[in-house]
Amino acid sequence: MIGKLVRRLVIGLVVIAVGAAVIWAMWPKPVLVDVAEIGRETLEVTVEDEGVTRIRDVYTVSAPVPGKVLRSPREIGDHVVADETLIAVIEPTDPTFLDARSQRIAEAAVSAAEAAVNLAAAQVREANSQLDFAKSDLERAERLAKRKTISERSLEKARLDVATAEANLARAIATEEVRKRELESARAQLIQPGESAINSASCCVQVRAPVDGRVLKIMNESEQVVQAGTPLIEIGDPADLEIVVDLLSRDAVRVAVDAPARIDGWGGRLELAGVVTRIDPAAFTKVSALGIEEQRVKTVLRLTSPHGQWQALGHGFRVVARIVVARAENTLTVPLAALFRQGEDWAVFRVIAGRAALTPVTIGERNLHVAEVRSGLAAGDRVVLHPSDLIGEGIEVAIREDVGEGAASTDSD
Repeated sequence: MIGKLVRRLVIGLVVIAVGAAVIWAMWPKPVLVDVAEIGRETLEVTVEDEGVTRIRDVYTVSAPVPGKVLRSPREIGDHVVADETLIAVIEPTDPTFLDARSQRIAEAAVSAAEAAVNLAAAQVREANSQLDFAKSDLERAERLAKRKTISERSLEKARLDVATAEANLARAIATEEVRKRELESARAQLIQPGESAINSASCCVQVRAPVDGRVLKIMNESEQVVQAGTPLIEIGDPADLEIVVDLLSRDAVRVAVDAPARIDGWGGRLELAGVVTRIDPAAFTKVSALGIEEQRVKTVLRLTSPHGQWQALGHGFRVVARIVVARAENTLTVPLAALFRQGEDWAVFRVIAGRAALTPVTIGERNLHVAEVRSGLAAGDRVVLHPSDLIGEGIEVAIREDVGEGAASTDSD
């Protein structure tokens, strides 16, 4: 009998223990949460995008005349001085090859020119003989005129004949020179590539640097034939840098000229300072890496940090620019991690007496970390960070630890 009572007592105790365990397991427990305290701080809102450095004034030197450009005497990075440093030498090009027909025509022209030279030489000899004869006739006329044997008119006629003969001789000599030059021209038509004489220094065009700076790009280092206007070399001053950022059009409308900016992501240890100098009035379409068409606006920044801090930067370097579009001192802020959508409005869960209280809020400017509170919260309120589905109105919560947000980040919104 006693054994049955003991057994029943043990079973009862076990049933009570199991029931207590079930009740304890099903009893609501506070939800562990992270919280942050609402406070006032400096809120700075920026837009961020990648940019590219460029030298403000890049000079592209082109070939002034057609010809053969010799191998470049300069290398990329060389310092050049305006009107002094030689950057290119252009020589005349070799003549073109002659086909069979052109060569026959040129050879015939040479033969004709040689015949013309021989004819002109014969005419010179004829004119010279006529001049000798006229001079002899004049000498006889002068002797006869002294004895009054001939008239004065005959003497003048002899003198006229001498003058005429001299003019004919001069004309014949000039004609011979013309024919010789024509022969040289005809022979020049027969010159083949590689047969031309070595060019003297005076025959070449020497191109010198138009400005002080450094060589940024050499279009072709090797010798080649170019036409007039062919780009040869680019020159610029690396100390005269600016930054071009292609902002989304919705971000560009918020940026103002003279807005401050910070430059990082360029490889240096220091964050550089800059200022917006120009915003293009027209946008352009750019396809993103995901294949999405975006409207972009070129925004130009000027570096304001000392040159010694960014002298390692060069033309075409990649940077990250953060442009300030809004800044407010002593602003009441709430961490973005506490905000969620409640219909069309924003809301947070405040912690009041250990329970979550759903609180609608109105926010203003925001960045990647915090948002401006315009209504709904006060300094000192505690809000739940990253609220889960377990949290609702009136749910008991337990604070895991106090998480205080630092000063507002300056990353883009």
